[in-house]
Amino acid sequence: MSDIARNIRLYREQKNLSQQELAIKMRVGTKKIELYESGELIPDTETMLRLCTVLDLPASEILEKEYHSNKKTTLDNEIAMLIEEIGMEKALFLLRSFKEASEADVLKMLNVFKN
Repeated sequence: MSDIARNIRLYREQKNLSQQELAIKMRVGTKKIELYESGELIPDTETMLRLCTVLDLPASEILEKEYHSNKKTTLDNEIAMLIEEIGMEKALFLLRSFKEASEADVLKMLNVFKN
């Protein structure tokens, strides 16, 4: 499977779209999506632009050779370690707090941890 095929599948799944839903949004047949994700067919430029529009990401993300699940796995491992260390409830509280915090507040919190 090519890097492009892996990335198309990864980003489709991240958007919680089935192959059929992606095909409908792109106005292509489901078989085309299957071929793109298997690496049997590489999308042409116009199709790649539509794909990026539907998935709301730059073409560079799909075209990168690095398989993005590695980044996701690292992040998942860090979150799992955090949950193991402080528990699920505290981890959820922290994540929600950071989501609602301003950039200045986050920087202040990070400075507290450094000292």
